[in-house]
Amino acid sequence: MKKELSQKQISELIDVLKSRFQKNPERHKGISWEKVEDRLTKSAQKLWSLFQMEQTGGEPDVVAYDKKTGEYIFYDCAAETPKGRRSLCYDMAALNSRKENKPKDSAINMAAAMGIEVLTEEQYLELQKHASVDAKTSSWLNTPQEVRKLGGAISGEFRFGRTFIYANGAESYFAVRDFRAELQG
Repeated sequence: MKKELSQKQISELIDVLKSRFQKNPERHKGISWEKVEDRLTKSAQKLWSLFQMEQTGGEPDVVAYDKKTGEYIFYDCAAETPKGRRSLCYDMAALNSRKENKPKDSAINMAAAMGIEVLTEEQYLELQKHASVDAKTSSWLNTPQEVRKLGGAISGEFRFGRTFIYANGAESYFAVRDFRAELQG
């Protein structure tokens, strides 16, 4: 897969990200778009990953700035789990364990191919403070090793006015479950 964007794709992506940034100031108080754009335009790889997030329906937006690394943190902020990443089991071990009706890929594998990380439970709960996401869908979350060793994986969703974290077998997949991710750039 080609991991380079054309100048037109870069320009269109920057316009979309800038517009989303301006429409949602509550997500990134005290962060300047000009500084975000300056940092992004210096990294073709980060732009490519953000493009992948956008193309699969994630609607990435800046949610924080890491003072230690100097990087801006983007999360998938779409109201529902991104459509272009649905019907995935959790990881490759889960995918390989399925004997029949295998999904096309796994959440962890697809995220790695896109150059992004699946949100942790803590990150997902933080995202829910900015906007109640996944009211009709759910998202796989980066699962703690002790849960994964037992064959499980966790997911999150927003129902009845609160956020829930669930566990399923890692090999399961659902038409309304995908994964949400982050990118530091």
